[in-house]
Amino acid sequence: MSKLMTGSEILLECLVREGVDCIFGYPGGVLLPLYDAMYEHPIRHVLVRHEENAAFAASGYAMATGRTGVCCATSGPGATNLTTGLVNAMMDSVPIVALTGQVHTKLIGSDAFQEADTFGITRAATKHNFLVKSTAELPRVIHEAFYLASTGRPGPVLVDLPKDVLQEGCHYTPVTEIHLPGYKVYSEGHTGQIRRAAQMIWEAERPMVYAGGGIVTSGASEELRRFVELIEAPAVTTLMALGALPSGHPNFISMPGMHGSYAANMGMTHTDLLIAVGTRFDDRVTGRLSAFAPHAKVIHIDIDPAEIGKNRAADLPIVGDARRVLKKLIKVLEELAPYHRERNAPARAAWWDEIRRWQAEHPLEPAVSDTEIKPQHVIAEVDRLSNGEAIVCADVGQHQMWCAQFMRFSHPRLWINSGGLGSMGFGLPAAVGAQFARPDKLVFAVVGDGGFQMSIPELSTITSNGLPIKIVVVNNGYLGMVRQWQTLFYNNRLCAVTLDNFPRAEHLGAAYGLPGRTVESPGDLRPALEEAVKEPGPYLLDVKVSPYENVYPMVPAGGAISEMIFEEPKPVEEPVE
Repeated sequence: MSKLMTGSEILLECLVREGVDCIFGYPGGVLLPLYDAMYEHPIRHVLVRHEENAAFAASGYAMATGRTGVCCATSGPGATNLTTGLVNAMMDSVPIVALTGQVHTKLIGSDAFQEADTFGITRAATKHNFLVKSTAELPRVIHEAFYLASTGRPGPVLVDLPKDVLQEGCHYTPVTEIHLPGYKVYSEGHTGQIRRAAQMIWEAERPMVYAGGGIVTSGASEELRRFVELIEAPAVTTLMALGALPSGHPNFISMPGMHGSYAANMGMTHTDLLIAVGTRFDDRVTGRLSAFAPHAKVIHIDIDPAEIGKNRAADLPIVGDARRVLKKLIKVLEELAPYHRERNAPARAAWWDEIRRWQAEHPLEPAVSDTEIKPQHVIAEVDRLSNGEAIVCADVGQHQMWCAQFMRFSHPRLWINSGGLGSMGFGLPAAVGAQFARPDKLVFAVVGDGGFQMSIPELSTITSNGLPIKIVVVNNGYLGMVRQWQTLFYNNRLCAVTLDNFPRAEHLGAAYGLPGRTVESPGDLRPALEEAVKEPGPYLLDVKVSPYENVYPMVPAGGAISEMIFEEPKPVEEPVE
């Protein structure tokens, strides 16, 4: 039986039916009907201090759980401030639903106070967006929004809500069916293609598994583990897939690409069969595309047909959900194993010998000094305390790459970062979302001094909600990654990269009501981090690290991934006549 309710009440009821327990948002004029309805509603509203951070927090929530995160903002500047977070979610395939207020339907197009064309602005920033024209549409739109955000290749969906739609009354009837004729999700994979893939895999002498974020999204970590063990192949995981295969697994090599390991990049260069699962061949992995995996045939498994052949042509494409396709592929491989397993055994043993030789030749090892704190040392200490089980939310920059190189993750959904968009300011609000999602977990926000200062106001959100996040600022006094590029490729002409006058952690923490400490000596690093972890609430640690460290290995822009540099090039001396 239908029930007469306001649009705001209907919206909240729809959210409950979609399993929403938490909204990250910031109120404003046209959203007052919704916030009035929230006053006594069980859904928790988390007041962030900037709308962009609402979207980042919703992403952190979604990435830590796999559930759809929800954020909301008022019309005009509130909605436009969400946009960076929406693009970030779009690039990293994160399921979030953004609810934005809009002026009264009769005022749309009149340049009313705090009006913006949110629908038009966010069209390219979302997987789909809606402008709700009547209260009666709400149940269908909200149900479709959550379905679109979480199915197929996940992504952000925005629902724009005029004030009168939230105010007017309507008889509410729940919507349980989906009718989207133009929206197709290809999840199963083509049976014939899967059988051909199994044959190619057993015929390969130097197979390599290249796993991306689609493994985490589809919940295919166990299938990935079984797959690499069955075919006895080395595996690399992208920045977005760290933890999809446990870091301690014998088949795991590392992250590949611009700051990947020597073994990973050389393996990708010399493989004869690249099995890409849930990944998009982005430029940070491939380097110069024409030189990427030049000897390899490519099997590409992805749920998004638009990614197949977009960057690298696939010799065997399979459109489908990574988990379902891998399950079927494993079954076929097991059927064929008795006839093929020993076929290329000597060649595969030699391939593993080559991989191990590359690992030994240039191992990834964190730098440590007795006189100054190396940033890699900070990450290694966070890793020791995490022991592969904590959630680590990184901001963007050098520290993000060192985390990817030196942090261990025993499970998926422990590593949260802004990969595709590389949005500074992401780390702290993402940690807020992750801690709300997983109150049982130790959560680290590992941030640079640049990105941290873009989101300092969220310290208020953390303390007001009693979130026990451990904030580690890797403070080198620079926009480190930009400085690294200016040093290496722009003749050390450092321009607009110096960050000075960073606040004392003790004073900043006290101002927001949390303990803080500044660490400047290598001998103080370990006890300071241990103190932070023992603290029952939040803790702010400002670690002063050596300012001129660079992230190596590094593939220069436009280079092949086999063309890595491992140290700063030495200046060329003029010949003595």
